[in-house]
Amino acid sequence: MPPRLSIGLPVYNNDDFLAESIDALLGQTFSDFELIISSNASTDGTDDICREYAARDSRIRFFRQDRNIGAAPHHDFVFRKAQAGLFKWASGDDLYARDLLERCVDLLSVHPEAVLAHSWTAAVDSTGTVVQAFEYPLATDSPDPRTRLHSMLFGGDDLPGAIRADDFYGVIRSDVLRKVKPHGSFHHADQTFMCELALHGPFVQHPDFLYFRRHHPGRAHQANPSIKSWCSNLDPRRSGPLHPTVRLLAEYPLMNLGMVARAPLSARDRRRCYVEVARWMVDRGLQRSHGRPEDSLEIEPVEPGSIPMRSLVAGQQSGS
Repeated sequence: MPPRLSIGLPVYNNDDFLAESIDALLGQTFSDFELIISSNASTDGTDDICREYAARDSRIRFFRQDRNIGAAPHHDFVFRKAQAGLFKWASGDDLYARDLLERCVDLLSVHPEAVLAHSWTAAVDSTGTVVQAFEYPLATDSPDPRTRLHSMLFGGDDLPGAIRADDFYGVIRSDVLRKVKPHGSFHHADQTFMCELALHGPFVQHPDFLYFRRHHPGRAHQANPSIKSWCSNLDPRRSGPLHPTVRLLAEYPLMNLGMVARAPLSARDRRRCYVEVARWMVDRGLQRSHGRPEDSLEIEPVEPGSIPMRSLVAGQQSGS
């Protein structure tokens, strides 16, 4: 009998923080899951850590890529190996409160209309200290697809680093995820991916900080600051001359139009969503010319010291 939840953990040279992340997942109060770990041809001690944990816990399945296939295909690989009706991507850098999975699974049980459940997110540094936290500001729980899309288009790009696109790491219904175009490798592909998922149904949030995203110089996004290098990290084929930066930028609005065309919407809602994408394209052009658009979010931070991360996450009680 398959587990209730599959967790996909794609890793590449994560030996600094991987053991902490796996400990936090294995220490969850919800235990009916499989953990699918895949190494993207890592060159450090990542593979040894993965094999050690796989030998210790039968819920873990470990795979290794023969070559670096890029972050986007690698994330799709672990999803294609999943057996459960619910799926979650995890990061080998991040930490998870013990009850994160339980809260998310329960939310999806209570809200059958929702396609994704997550919690609020806080950012931690390389030592595990909480450095940034914001209450979730987007209207992704709305029953109206246009409202969800508007909130994500006009607010998603403006979110602080602690929570930008972090719904990606929520618990998602696998059958819905299979209907969404796989994560692309253009500029802001994560935003398009999550917007398309939101067109299939609402997201629900547990209103507490249970997910801790680690920010450090070696994290992929921080290690690849340019558009070209980031997109090449997502897919090595983007490094060639046929993929100049202008193309990587242009694909973003085009793919946003494509996601509306694919989504399971009524004719009326599809027209309304096309209007939102058109408005967003105009407003983002005005932002580049005149500064911040009118619909941008104003987000108040939460005091990081008020979040007891170490008491919430399995394996962190010693403060190490």
